Amino acid sequence: MMVVRLDLAYDGTEFRGWARQRNQRTVQGVLEEALERMLRERPRLSVAGRTDAGVHARGQVASFSSADGVDVERVRRALNGMLAPEIVVTKASIAADAFDARHSATAREYRYRIGTADAPDPFTARFTWNRPGRLRVAPMRRAARALVGTHDFRSFCRSPGADASTVRRLERLSVSADGDLVEVAARANAFLHQMVRSLTGTLVAVGAGELDPAEMPRVLEARSRAVAGPVAPALGLTLERVVYGRR
Repeated sequence: MMVVRLDLAYDGTEFRGWARQRNQRTVQGVLEEALERMLRERPRLSVAGRTDAGVHARGQVASFSSADGVDVERVRRALNGMLAPEIVVTKASIAADAFDARHSATAREYRYRIGTADAPDPFTARFTWNRPGRLRVAPMRRAARALVGTHDFRSFCRSPGADASTVRRLERLSVSADGDLVEVAARANAFLHQMVRSLTGTLVAVGAGELDPAEMPRVLEARSRAVAGPVAPALGLTLERVVYGRR
């Protein structure tokens, strides 16, 4: 057996997220069905980030085991022929036997895009949260700095279940602005369900003057969604990169 690695980009607008679901169109379901037509077997894909409904990816990574001798370049061309431009395989390669797209990853990087103009840009609207109104970037940055580090992020996620840990190492959380576009970039060893969208919604509340950046330690300590800002919509979020190793 050999392990095949697929580097993927996709527009998540018309998908009910990554994970296969009965009677729902998902990225995993579409990819596995396309692979089955090629390989005469349905592989079970492991993925670095299980993106939610409507979330996009520029640097997603998936892997699967298959019989020796699979032509990975043929796999890439065939998948793109069937699925592009909605799903694109940017690279297909043979990985080490121990490689697993999810368990071998050491960090994930996401970017959230917010448009502050009065009207959305039709050429970027599928990938940007259009939220008219100025956002003050300086307090957003102060709030972001207070959230970086190893913390219990229960205030910034959907309920994970009674026994699941909500401690994560947020390595970077930054805010940048260019004209009417504000971007939030986040990197962590792993993210909780809706964590980036919750962080973004909270930073937007700070930028709009609805929440004091000095309140971030209290929000963390509360371990309650009720004290954080709202969850930002899915369409502005993109998985930009998956990190393997120390880089």
